[in-house]
Amino acid sequence: MLVDSHCHLDYLEDKGEDLDELVTRAGDAGVGTLVTISTKVSQFDKIRNIAERFDNVFCTVGVHPHEAENEPDVTAEQLIELAQHPKVVGIGETGLDYFYEHSPREKQKTSFRAHIEAARATQLPLIVHTREAEVDTIEILHEEYSKGAFPGLIHCFTSSRELAEKSMEIGFSISLSGIVTFKSAKDIQDTVMHLPLDKILVETDAPYLAPVPNRGKVNEPSYVIHTADKVAELQGISQVQLAEATTQNFFRLFSKATAPSKD
Repeated sequence: MLVDSHCHLDYLEDKGEDLDELVTRAGDAGVGTLVTISTKVSQFDKIRNIAERFDNVFCTVGVHPHEAENEPDVTAEQLIELAQHPKVVGIGETGLDYFYEHSPREKQKTSFRAHIEAARATQLPLIVHTREAEVDTIEILHEEYSKGAFPGLIHCFTSSRELAEKSMEIGFSISLSGIVTFKSAKDIQDTVMHLPLDKILVETDAPYLAPVPNRGKVNEPSYVIHTADKVAELQGISQVQLAEATTQNFFRLFSKATAPSKD
């Protein structure tokens, strides 16, 4: 079984998708666990409610860097409190996005550090979004890590090999999305070939970034199988080996999540 470590089921529901059908299709495709990701604490109740509907769906709590200006008052203490819910298995997504800059950089940094503080306190993994912000992302992660360890991952990895290596230096994992299947993603594919297998997770980031052969469609958790197949090819291992490794990696990192029954 595979895990879709990062999807947005609330966005899919907003698009009119039937979540019961989506989760069933995922299971039929061999995707046994899903994590639906929070982007706004103000809408956390909706994320939590979706996770509560399904035994194999978990969630996170956090503020996307795009929303840092709209939700500036979210504190580490608030994140820590919300993270006590049994379905919350991670903190984020958070980070820095200097490509769109929908929020001022300083507000993004402040929000990022609050999330790190919450991850350090709860020891739940930090889900990091970074785009066109590698230098500041590395600097903040390493500076904060020196104050006390916290687990985490770089989600939807599209960055340089240096960012991957600097992140893994502090124990982070690297989560790969459908982008790795794109013909234009040669640099990312080269980095994936050199990643340690025990640091790799797979995700969809649904409804975005549908992998080949579904590129251009609305992405959904069942499509993570195509990303996993490409990663297995790049790693030079079988699809079964890749599935076993990434699933073990997920449950080791997201230790609060429970694995599906083998019955």
